Amino acid sequence: MARDQIDMTPVERRDELVAWLESGCKPQAEWRIGTEHEKFPFTVQSHEPVPYEGPRGIRALLEGMQLLLGWEPIMERENIIGLHDVTGGGAISLEPGGQFELSGAPLENVHQTHTELMAHLAQVREVARPLGIGFIGLGMNPKWTRAQIPVMPKGRYRIMTQYMPKVGNLGLDMMYRTCTVQTNLDFSSEADMVRKLRVSLALQPVATALFANSPFTEGKPNGFLSFRSEVWRDTDPDRSGMLPWAFEDGMGFERWVDYALDVPMYFVKRGDEYIDVSGLSFRDLFAGKLKELPGERATISDWANHISTIFPEVRLKRYLEMRGADGGPWRRLPALPAFWVGLLYDSVSLDAAWDIVKDWTAEERQKLRDDVPAQGFAAKIRNRNMLSLAEETLKLAREGLTRRRHLNAGGEDETKYLEPLEDLVSRGSTPAEELLAKFNGPWGGSVEPVFTEYAY
Repeated sequence: MARDQIDMTPVERRDELVAWLESGCKPQAEWRIGTEHEKFPFTVQSHEPVPYEGPRGIRALLEGMQLLLGWEPIMERENIIGLHDVTGGGAISLEPGGQFELSGAPLENVHQTHTELMAHLAQVREVARPLGIGFIGLGMNPKWTRAQIPVMPKGRYRIMTQYMPKVGNLGLDMMYRTCTVQTNLDFSSEADMVRKLRVSLALQPVATALFANSPFTEGKPNGFLSFRSEVWRDTDPDRSGMLPWAFEDGMGFERWVDYALDVPMYFVKRGDEYIDVSGLSFRDLFAGKLKELPGERATISDWANHISTIFPEVRLKRYLEMRGADGGPWRRLPALPAFWVGLLYDSVSLDAAWDIVKDWTAEERQKLRDDVPAQGFAAKIRNRNMLSLAEETLKLAREGLTRRRHLNAGGEDETKYLEPLEDLVSRGSTPAEELLAKFNGPWGGSVEPVFTEYAY
């Protein structure tokens, strides 16, 4: 999750909220790629959750990372809850159940993303190994019950934990038992943002199928290929979903602001204090009418933090976040930025992708999104299955990356990072189906081997 923003400029008018989003527009030469990935820490000895406190806990891991990297600590009261690279712009943060997240720096190409990832994993291993901590990349924790998982000492998570059961049945699973990989991408104008948002929303289920990697809950198959994606269908309908209105005439920054203003808040932060305003309206805070904060007006920080608590399949901040993929093994992580950069950062591929999706109805898009968590590549839209859609979009992504011509020192372009996805499509099998085949075969009905075979 994003770090809390600190900008206490009061916001007087709706136009200022629109301008904040619009300030993300950048010329193409300045477009960057940000990649975020989460992973579960576990005790190497017994495959149990890692507590926050203690000589072999998450705090010790973060303090060790701080010594190794020299990054600035992110503190909440007396607790270290993350690290920030003031020079490069990357950060390490904690999800509610101790999931360890790298929020990568804004980089120019996928080669740099790959380098950043490999450096991060090497650094984490160096600190974690003496502590007896390992990491695993899956979309859903394969073994632990919610009750077993420690709660990280972050005020925003305490408020969310109390609120989630009021609005959905699986929100606490989302918080404590899932991991994702995300890619954040830029836009040049409002029109460019709208086009990229529409294409990526419509095609987000393709990424869900390609990265589906969460078939186990509490040691048993859960009936889904991406249970993480299914969890989002029953988390909080006010702040998740496929945003059908984004395809209507008049879509733009103003429309997004109006949507966000109507999403209930979780908290307002004042100093170190998280004030619980869960379920209340940002419009009331904006108008200075929130009875919990009499006379207080919304600030830019409040707006930025509120925007970061909205969780649709694609999220608009001052960039676009692709949110549909399960976490996975390291080889597959750079494939996500490669896929979306190839589709969205090349105008020919973007146009071709729009041609695929432009006639789909809101109902068809929703059904595809609803079917993919259980059906994977077998899900259908208009008598066409997801496997052929994945094949076609991967081809467009490859062509887009080829035209970008970003070469590494060895003269290779960014298409190499698509190979794990192309391999899956050629075999017609999602990552989750490979896990299930192992569970039902060599693993003998146990998820324990996943902690060795799929550890970073």
